[in-house]
Amino acid sequence: MTEKTVSKYLNNLEKHFANDNPVLLKSAKIFHELDQIEFDLGLIEMDETTACKNSWWPIISLIGGNSTAKSRFINSYLGAQQVPSGIQASSHKFTVLLQNSQANPATLPGTALDVDPRYPFYQISKQIEQLQKGEGNRLNAYLELKTINSDRLKGKLFIDSPNISTAPTHPINSMLTKHIIEHSDLVLVFTDVFESASPMLDELIQTIILHQDSNKFIYLIDEPLAAINPAKANEIISSWQRKLSGTGLNTGQFIIASTQQNSINALNKVDFSEIDQRMSNVGYDRTYRILDSLEKNIREIEDVIIPEVKNGIILWKERVNISSLIVLCFIAVLAVFAEINVGVLEFLIDPIIGPIIILILLGIMIPTHLLISKLHAKLIINKLNERQKELHLMGNLANLFEQNLTFVRMLLPLTEPAAWNKKIKARLMQLTDKAKVLVQSLNDDFGTYDEVSSYNAPIETGYKDESHASYLDLSKIK
Repeated sequence: MTEKTVSKYLNNLEKHFANDNPVLLKSAKIFHELDQIEFDLGLIEMDETTACKNSWWPIISLIGGNSTAKSRFINSYLGAQQVPSGIQASSHKFTVLLQNSQANPATLPGTALDVDPRYPFYQISKQIEQLQKGEGNRLNAYLELKTINSDRLKGKLFIDSPNISTAPTHPINSMLTKHIIEHSDLVLVFTDVFESASPMLDELIQTIILHQDSNKFIYLIDEPLAAINPAKANEIISSWQRKLSGTGLNTGQFIIASTQQNSINALNKVDFSEIDQRMSNVGYDRTYRILDSLEKNIREIEDVIIPEVKNGIILWKERVNISSLIVLCFIAVLAVFAEINVGVLEFLIDPIIGPIIILILLGIMIPTHLLISKLHAKLIINKLNERQKELHLMGNLANLFEQNLTFVRMLLPLTEPAAWNKKIKARLMQLTDKAKVLVQSLNDDFGTYDEVSSYNAPIETGYKDESHASYLDLSKIK
């Protein structure tokens, strides 16, 4: 077994989490063990890693409607004097906002996100191209990266999505919206989204319903009256809860976040304490998301990759056997005609000539069977490549299938993929157990399961508050 080197991406992660997040550090090491298994199966190359399938940044997405509520919130929350003028209510791009200590903000094209595995849009151009041919090359029309010098962005990524409008749904925008909701640790949904009906809104509601059990949604109500009369806050929140409950949205935190303080009292600052409190926990959400991704990647091998390749092998065997049977039937028909016209049966039963004829027949059929196997294998490889794209799999299904193109496996009726054995299954089970232990250790940061200490001793946590942890500096990671 060839030892796989630790990928550069995992090396950088281990360096970054070495001091402030032991759970994610151990997660990176388990990812390498998983990479070794996938490398042994031929699913990934030497410097590839499954850890890059999900961004390791804490991710906060913002979704708003046609009003300026979302843009005003961003400017107020991050600091208006530091926000580039490009962040507007009419922005038609998905904008990733990143902390940068430089005084001058910078805007980078969407391709910067597509090629960097640290970001949540890594290799998204392939999915866009698959959805709409030719659009994968126009990635900059859909994505951009902006850097801002804001303390509230340290250690986090904000994704500002295009506003939901009543215009017809664009399939790529719809796909990217689903993508950010799925990969985010926290989603801020401004309630102005629900004030006008549209097909895009219907899709958004369905997507939120699919993920609302993840406790990642906060509904922000931009209501100036609540700032004037705080007593009305509960009434406003209850009203929105009833309204969204009618659409099937039954979970999520509701926060009144008016950013129109200037029109009320220029001396008062907006109170972001509730949002800051939720933001301070987003690092934990990120860690749980990474651990969940780790378990999914482990299960994906046995639940998705192996069945796909096995189905390809079964289909390949069926096609090869039928083709070989057709050739054999053709030879049998020729033998019948020869028997009628010449008489060859006596040669077959001859103790010397008969075995020679059988050997000649085997000498014809075995190479023919192998040639047919290789021809049909090319068709199966093309099919597996298509399935890999459809399922958005990182693992090379075709490469695992090609390991079955050996002399023995082409002749024998074997349907299990090569290298898939009890040892690999046992290693995957061990990795699953390790991932579960990490989840338990993360749970222990919030409390201890001890009948004595849980009632009499204060809860201690060894987990560092990520809101004050050092943030990932782009200049230090290559």
